[in-house]
Amino acid sequence: METDLPLIEFQNVTVRRGERDVLDGITLSIAQGENVAILGPNGSGKSTLIKAIARDLYPVMKSEPWSLRILGSDCWNLFELRNRLGLVSNDWMQMCTRDYSAFEIVLSGFFGSVGIWPYHAVTSEMQRKTREVMGLLEIPHLAERATNEVSSGEARRILIARALVHDPETLILDEPSTSLDLRAARELREILRKLAGGRIGIVMVTHHLPDIIPEMRRVVTIRDGRIHGDGPKERALTASALGGLFGIPVEVLERDGYYHVL
Repeated sequence: METDLPLIEFQNVTVRRGERDVLDGITLSIAQGENVAILGPNGSGKSTLIKAIARDLYPVMKSEPWSLRILGSDCWNLFELRNRLGLVSNDWMQMCTRDYSAFEIVLSGFFGSVGIWPYHAVTSEMQRKTREVMGLLEIPHLAERATNEVSSGEARRILIARALVHDPETLILDEPSTSLDLRAARELREILRKLAGGRIGIVMVTHHLPDIIPEMRRVVTIRDGRIHGDGPKERALTASALGGLFGIPVEVLERDGYYHVL
């Protein structure tokens, strides 16, 4: 792995859905190992940005220069790419909430599937790695539980464990606290802090300030499909900056490295 290559490099990228440009000339670079929050209101284009990174959506071909590169390449085998970028989205959340056990769901990350099938060649090393990441996320007690019988917070950790079995360079999270209650959201943030303190980078898309853990020093803001701001958290999460981003007057409280809107 060449660590001097940017993890993500967008230059003048436009993505169209229907008749609308959901991303409009985006230019953005994120380094390998960097912990970054991408913040914006609903409908701003955040989730489309994630889908463009994962190659679920493709940029519009334009006459003016543009490029979209992941780890220096603009051409990827999708299975390999998604192994190197541990993607956790609400789409995957819905697909993986089944009557499969948590252990099966995590193990199935090796095959890019939902659950284990008879033709999958499961090795002892895969099983060992599955137990290891479940231990890291503090969910070994859920191994035999069906994922449609666990809480939303537990299911989110199962899905993160599934994304981690390949030791990806970066974990990409799309609105990670959606549907979580206060306790589950807090527990998830503590898990993410543990991961961010290791060698993995975290890129998080959110519209919820408390999701932005203290280890995320950079915040990219997006509005109406365009980059609205990009810089240190202390500058991005001021009352004036957030008021301009969301279009309402706000007050901001910082406590123990977390930011809250009053």
